[in-house]
Amino acid sequence: MITQQTIQQITNRIDILDVVGEFVKLKKRGANYLGLCPFHGEKTPSFTVSPAKEIYKCFGCGKSGNSISFLMELEKYSYVEALRWLANRYHIEIEETQVSPEVRQHQQVAESLHIINGFAQKYFAEQLWQTQEGEAVAQSYLEERGFRREISEKFQLGYSPQNRHSFVTAALQKQYNAELLVKTGLVVNRNEELLDNYRGRIIFPIHNNTGKVIGFGARVIGKAEKVPKYINTPENEIYVKSRILYGAYFARQSIDKQDECLLVEGYTDVISLHQAGIENVVASGGTSLTTDQLRIIKKYTNNLTIIYDGDSAGIKAALRGLDMALEESLNVKLVLIPDKEDPDSYVNKVGANAFREFVAEHKKDFILFQLEIMLKDAGNDVSRKNDVVNQIAETLSKINKTEDFTKQQEYIRQCSGILRIDETGLTTLVNKYKRDRIQRDEKRFAQFDNGNNNSNNQGNNMPGFDMPPDDMPPQDNMPFDDASLLANQDEPHEKNLLRVLMEYGLRAWDEEKTMAQYIFDELEQFEFDSAPMEQLYEEYRRQYFAGMEPTNKTLLYIDNADIRNLVVNITMNQFELSHRWDDKQENMNILNRDISHKDVQLSVHYFKLRKIKKMFDQNQRDMEQATTYEEQVKLIEIHKHLKQIEQELTKQYGTVIFK
Repeated sequence: MITQQTIQQITNRIDILDVVGEFVKLKKRGANYLGLCPFHGEKTPSFTVSPAKEIYKCFGCGKSGNSISFLMELEKYSYVEALRWLANRYHIEIEETQVSPEVRQHQQVAESLHIINGFAQKYFAEQLWQTQEGEAVAQSYLEERGFRREISEKFQLGYSPQNRHSFVTAALQKQYNAELLVKTGLVVNRNEELLDNYRGRIIFPIHNNTGKVIGFGARVIGKAEKVPKYINTPENEIYVKSRILYGAYFARQSIDKQDECLLVEGYTDVISLHQAGIENVVASGGTSLTTDQLRIIKKYTNNLTIIYDGDSAGIKAALRGLDMALEESLNVKLVLIPDKEDPDSYVNKVGANAFREFVAEHKKDFILFQLEIMLKDAGNDVSRKNDVVNQIAETLSKINKTEDFTKQQEYIRQCSGILRIDETGLTTLVNKYKRDRIQRDEKRFAQFDNGNNNSNNQGNNMPGFDMPPDDMPPQDNMPFDDASLLANQDEPHEKNLLRVLMEYGLRAWDEEKTMAQYIFDELEQFEFDSAPMEQLYEEYRRQYFAGMEPTNKTLLYIDNADIRNLVVNITMNQFELSHRWDDKQENMNILNRDISHKDVQLSVHYFKLRKIKKMFDQNQRDMEQATTYEEQVKLIEIHKHLKQIEQELTKQYGTVIFK
């Protein structure tokens, strides 16, 4: 884990204009900056950045946050990945909390592999563009394939020379460790001699989601004879094949904007489509899809379109991983490229527009296509047709999330029609497969639980179960409309109180206490109705009493997205007062006068009055439902007490009427 000291260093150094400006063209507008929102298509800028508050907000789509959440939302980084990106940008050395020697060793090896791969990428690029061999052999091959220089440079393509010791000599001269060079796959040890592994090949660097090179694919130039067409990096601490999609780093923003991911097989398919302007595309590397790869796609979109060759091998490759895609709630379509073409050759043959049109017109529903293929293979064989029914029922049982119920029912309806069987019967069969899977999972988890010494591992806390905890609070018995109305009436007052707490809390209220302490004392008998606002209030109190001097800025950088978003929504306004007011209204000092005491006092006052009004309403309902004389007397006393508090509050600022 990254230490709090390092996180503090990073947050102290962050310049939100610098971070956001890396991705958005910003123009100064008053105290803030304005630009076109990167999260949704717009022609009139509504994306606002406040350098003073270190936050951004789009008043078009509602996205908001700080520098870290901006990177997490736009680049789909985790919290830790965003911190590492910022640390790298501001040259801050990351310190981590104490970890085991094994974990530390793993981290050190991973860091070394990243460094070696970064060196290798630059080396291979130099060999491609700055040597005679690279020009004569590799550049001519890329030109023949139709790749322009700018697209080759974008994907950082390179070339490994024919010389057996070219790269390894350069790497050893830089004093890179020989064992780690072998671990990267760039070098092989044959009879105690270190040799270049990728010699005479075009090099395709493979990037992780932060843009670091984690491995390579090396393709033989021309036709492969007695050698493999591709050599890929062996698995190591940073390269795990099942967790990688080639091109994801370059495609992530386009996938997000298009709300669709195109999946192809090979490196050159991805590059050719990018060159044609179709950038929402990644490659699986010709292997079966894995759950981790599908989850990478799901970070950006729920819509997956698989584009494979139209031959039998391409069809079989496309159908692999279908059930996992359904379990991840992805909407999967399939497009088969015709005439023995692949996406690379087809887009070069017909052009970008025709390719897009072909994909749009020939998308087939994955499940229905699978059913079509299986029925064709089964022919008139009754036994094989029976197998098809069972296979499709098992597939449909994988659509098991509550939000996908309607989708599953529609598939059952369509599949039963195609199979010419009773819809109810297919539903029953689908449910049987669901029950069977649940029973298998329960047995597996029970075996795990029995072998676990931790007696606190209860079944309903095990992975895969969505059962509520035993201590879940009961649902509010208030009718929905009344509860919603009261919550909506309370929200502005709760939000305003949090605004003054964050803005003025550390200022002095009097000689004895701060404004935050004044607010804490005044609110001792009151609660927030909004759970997120209560959470923000308690987080402020926690930081305050821990001596951390909380402000809206410190609260922006905690690892809690709900609190961060709430802070932004409370502190960011679409409009700001013009600095010309003080010129227009002489001696008014509209912008610079200190209104903090009155602002805090009024905010607390109205907050308490709102809560008293709500207590009145609840007490009135209780009085109407009281069944005994004793209950009525007690509730009348509560009514009098609340009335007295209300009168004391209204005396301070005059009569206040709540509706």
